[in-house]
Amino acid sequence: MTPAREAFALPLTLLTVVLAGGIRLTTPVAIEPPTLFSLVLASVLTAVFVQSGVVDPTRLLRADRSALANLNGLLAMLALFLANAQVISRLTPDTGLPALGVSLLFFVTLLQLGAASLERARCLRVWAVTLLTAFVVKFVVLAALAGPADRPIARALQVLVDGLTFGSLTQPAERPAAGYLAFAMLGTYLLGLVILPPVQRRALAIETGGGRQEIGGRR
Repeated sequence: MTPAREAFALPLTLLTVVLAGGIRLTTPVAIEPPTLFSLVLASVLTAVFVQSGVVDPTRLLRADRSALANLNGLLAMLALFLANAQVISRLTPDTGLPALGVSLLFFVTLLQLGAASLERARCLRVWAVTLLTAFVVKFVVLAALAGPADRPIARALQVLVDGLTFGSLTQPAERPAAGYLAFAMLGTYLLGLVILPPVQRRALAIETGGGRQEIGGRR
């Protein structure tokens, strides 16, 4: 990782996610911090990223780096943690059964990722699919149910759903641009994960009967 990428590109990308994820396009516009549950999940997710080699903390914080370099590495790790929490919080519905369902989705996915010990690419793919699923649930499905029902069929559908679930699917209404802002936040977040410094692999030479053989390993 180049110094410019570590000092500017990575922290600014993740901090942009933190800011965009806190914006709520309600009336009036509000800025909300991540929920307590999302902070707990973010702690688990950060540990999963380290375990899977998505990020290598030793490339950002170690004794042979200068104090300024270590300070910048600490900022990058803190920004990653906050971005994780903010994305989880933003993609989780606010109330009712949807909030419980998506929270369970995140929790179960993180447990599976931690138990499976996937490699970096597979871990990122699974996490990206999980985030896209949560995005569709909140900003496509629930937004359609919470939006104005100007057609008789749409109105009947809202009444039916609210009646079957005792109103537990209804979410606070936001402006239509909220979905676009959340999608941009999600794309920026995934970009930030890609540019994280991964675990470096080194070739380990082992002696075999026919000579030397190179195998991959983590450093």
